[in-house]
Amino acid sequence: MKDKEARRAGDQCALYPMRTIVIHATVLTVNQTNQVIYDGAIAFENGVLTHVGQMPDKLDTYDEVIDAKGRIVMPGLVNTHGHTAMSLLRGYADDLPLQEWLETKMWPLEAQFTEDHVRWGTSLSIIEMLKTGTTTFVDMYDHMDMVAELVTASGMRARLCRGVIGLCSAEEQTKKLEEASAFAAKWNETANGRIMTMMSPHGAYTCPPDYVERIVARAHELDLPVHIHMSETEWEVQQNVADYGARPVAHLEKLGVFNRPTLVAHAVHLTDEELDILARYDVKVSHNPISNLKLGSGIARVPDMMERGICVSLGTDSSASNNNLDLFEEMRMVALLHKGHRQNPVLVPASEALRMATIYGAEAIFMDEQIGSLEVGKQADFIMLNSHDVYFQPANDPISHVVYSASGRDVTDVYVQGVQLVKDGKCLTMEEETVIENANRMFELLEKK
Repeated sequence: MKDKEARRAGDQCALYPMRTIVIHATVLTVNQTNQVIYDGAIAFENGVLTHVGQMPDKLDTYDEVIDAKGRIVMPGLVNTHGHTAMSLLRGYADDLPLQEWLETKMWPLEAQFTEDHVRWGTSLSIIEMLKTGTTTFVDMYDHMDMVAELVTASGMRARLCRGVIGLCSAEEQTKKLEEASAFAAKWNETANGRIMTMMSPHGAYTCPPDYVERIVARAHELDLPVHIHMSETEWEVQQNVADYGARPVAHLEKLGVFNRPTLVAHAVHLTDEELDILARYDVKVSHNPISNLKLGSGIARVPDMMERGICVSLGTDSSASNNNLDLFEEMRMVALLHKGHRQNPVLVPASEALRMATIYGAEAIFMDEQIGSLEVGKQADFIMLNSHDVYFQPANDPISHVVYSASGRDVTDVYVQGVQLVKDGKCLTMEEETVIENANRMFELLEKK
């Protein structure tokens, strides 16, 4: 009993050698066939799934039996692009074009961010993500040691990178590169494997070519992937042509970025030739439909990417441009947006939208052998949804209901590596009221214009 209660309370997110089984669930495996198991069960031990299938005949071999009748059990969601500390700026400057929003609103306030701002902004985002079913996220920001410490304490899983903007002196560029490299080396494969790292030039329009090359060279040395913003707006593309005589994709290809495993954020404005280049290099894409729509950036050519076999995942971007981190909303949006835009109702079916938020997200961050689907041998990262409500009825297609009807507010329980982080909608590893109080306090300390 002591081990059970300690695990339920997080207990520093340690693993316990308990044999646990979840029974009477509707299980969405998101395996190769998108198998749905009715009245199914999943079992795990030491953070790893040991059974996914029908109810076993005997349950007395398990230390803990969890009855999930009326619940949907599915893989935890994977948010492949964001800036978690920016939750402090949620609702501060809405309805502006991206460059104006960045240069006149976001960047002046972010320049004032201290480690404490990052602490409480990131904490706010972590609680929001956990309570809405995201178990793994990508973060590109500054003060990343603090972010890593919070991930460790919260029990979440993350791919973290110190985002680097190179519009500064040569000395400052070198300092940022060394900071990013030291962070990546220090934290990679830590927190029992829950934290992995990447190298991250912010974008082609914020990093001079030689600086991008230096960052890529460091990624080679550390054997790490690269994460970068790319082709988010038409302005960015035109500016790249004006500055370097090439569109961003050809420019980054020339600089050797795609010779590393690469995840690009946005990829909105692409030609057929650019799509072919991304497919050839197996570049992964984080599609951020709600942020792109809110900022008026455009609509990415997701159906064309899918036709070429490009891995398309989902991201929220920051809650300053979204304005929430509910990946269920992104799932629904990606399934609807491209149907309407192309006037074709068969594009991005619900099953593919679900995969974008789970197994394709895991593939996009090069972790699909560990997470993203419920299969024996993978990590026990899963969530439960209450499917009793009226909008889940009749219960004839749980995948459709998850994508088109559900929201993050339907999430009741969240596990990462078999450790329960959310129980009955309450985060077990972080003090929500304390975080809310301090997030508001830190925002008030910022000098606004």
